[in-house]
Amino acid sequence: MKKILSLVLVSALGGVLTLGAYKLFLEKEEKNIVVTATDSIPTFLPTNNINRPLKAYENSDFTTAAENTVNAVVHVKNVSLSPRQMTFEDLFFGRSSQRPQLGTGSGVIITPDGYIITNNHVINNSQELSVTLNNNKTYEAKIIGSDPKTDIALLKIEADEELPVVTFGNSDEAKIGEWVLAVGNPFNLTSTVTAGIISAKARDLSAGVNSQSFIQTDAAVNPGNSGGALVNTNGELIGINTAISSQTGSYIGYSFAVPSNIARKVVEDIMEYGNVQNGVLGIKAGTFNSTVAQEEGLNYTEGVYVSEVIKNSGAEKAGIKKGDIIKKLDNIEVSKFEDLSGYIKTKRPNDVINVEIYRNDKIKTVEVKLSKTDAFSINFIDMELQDLSDSFKEEHGIDYGVMVKNTKNKWLYSNLGISEGYIITGINNVKIETIEDISKLKEKYGEDIKENIKRLEYIDIRKEKKEVIFR
Repeated sequence: MKKILSLVLVSALGGVLTLGAYKLFLEKEEKNIVVTATDSIPTFLPTNNINRPLKAYENSDFTTAAENTVNAVVHVKNVSLSPRQMTFEDLFFGRSSQRPQLGTGSGVIITPDGYIITNNHVINNSQELSVTLNNNKTYEAKIIGSDPKTDIALLKIEADEELPVVTFGNSDEAKIGEWVLAVGNPFNLTSTVTAGIISAKARDLSAGVNSQSFIQTDAAVNPGNSGGALVNTNGELIGINTAISSQTGSYIGYSFAVPSNIARKVVEDIMEYGNVQNGVLGIKAGTFNSTVAQEEGLNYTEGVYVSEVIKNSGAEKAGIKKGDIIKKLDNIEVSKFEDLSGYIKTKRPNDVINVEIYRNDKIKTVEVKLSKTDAFSINFIDMELQDLSDSFKEEHGIDYGVMVKNTKNKWLYSNLGISEGYIITGINNVKIETIEDISKLKEKYGEDIKENIKRLEYIDIRKEKKEVIFR
């Protein structure tokens, strides 16, 4: 026991001697500094001397924008009929079995007297359509018109008071990285507001079928948000929420909206003309890149490469040529085809736009008068036909004919296989060289055209010539 106490005392004494030596000989003297508060304001030097606008991240209070929007975003309910499993009685009596199905979405009030913009897929096949406002008042809605290509529809309700509205903003001026709010009714949760930024512009999801030009955001959008508002921090409408990128059906990080400039043009056309007036530039093009530049022997530059100019189009009349690179449309920069197609969708036939082109290492600006779509195609016996391009004729060794661009003629498809890509070369022993020949046949036979077709000559997708005689 005495040995243990001795060891403890020796250890303690050694520690005291070591600490004392450190304090006396090794530790440097430090002075205490007392800081007192003052009224002076520190000076911050900017990195440049330009008066800059307030950035979104510097003003992340979205309450005003949300308050100005939620009351003008409505809940749209669509009752449609959908097929259900056939019963024995249905089979016995030869009747189809259908059941009512409720679909929901959102809409945006754009006029105080009750015009509402939404998505076409929200109101498609509706048997009953109703709209519920943010104050829980419900009204029966009427479809004024719709455009499946842009997925925009226009509704009207008859309210007993002036309604709150969302004003249109300029979607062309929206910037990548800008804060936006998505307002809608996901999962039947009314008046839901989520925030995000613009991730990309002129985003195409169509895989080249019908070129689109969506605004991409990371604001949370889910089923039920379709047709709702995408607004900037000023509460201005810059898009109609339309789609999400998902493998589960719910939001996983990306959502897409129809730009407000396109949506506004569509609803104005529906109001004024009853349908959408589409202007056409008259070119076939693709995004220019270094590979195309190398193939064509050109200096690389961003823009849209003109691979072909359509005959009798505004582009041809303005002097645009194959090989030109389109850089701007009305001072709007164009770096890819979706930029071009998105801007053209905001225009109507006979509108004049300034097109800046790059040719022979020089920049040139020309005025182009947009054409109507029916200047290059025609509807005939439930088929949309268009002229053959010179390059197509040369590539496939075809001298004349009109191509089937689209068809809803089930009889011709099921019996002859005539579908997209087939070429009509003759009808009733009359050579069909252009769509003008189709127009003459329509004038000659009128509504009885189907009954008067006795002979049809065509080229299939394998480029084999065929003919059929109808008896």
